[in-house]
Amino acid sequence: MKVRIRKIAEKEAEQVIIECVEITPEVKDICAYAGAKGKELVGTENGKSFRFPLASVYYFEALDEKVFAYTSDRVYEIRLRLYEAEEAYAACHFIRCSKSVLLNLMQLESISPALNGRFFAHMKNGETVMISRAYVPRLKEAVMGEEGKRK
Repeated sequence: MKVRIRKIAEKEAEQVIIECVEITPEVKDICAYAGAKGKELVGTENGKSFRFPLASVYYFEALDEKVFAYTSDRVYEIRLRLYEAEEAYAACHFIRCSKSVLLNLMQLESISPALNGRFFAHMKNGETVMISRAYVPRLKEAVMGEEGKRK
């Protein structure tokens, strides 16, 4: 695959163009990655508002009617419901792994079995997130593709 970068004068005109013979899962992954890189969220921490990139979010968690975005070193409260974040960021490799957690597959290091059909998601920042039994098949398919369906 050939990659070219062309410098332009205006930030507003920035874009990523992918020319391909066929839209494969790999091409879709590249599109999702590029799309997530440009997105920013606004969240609050200790009463202050901050902008931060969507790609830096390891997972979203719903607690006590609030939704939090966890990055490598900070936790921000965001003004979305978990289902709204799931719908908005599904194309950016965010996937539900329990009733209260939405996981960023781009920040996932590995998964391992736990008790009672559940799994653990080991994130790149060292955190471990529980994957509920009901969501294991979808996560395995997303991580391992066709091979994950058979297991």
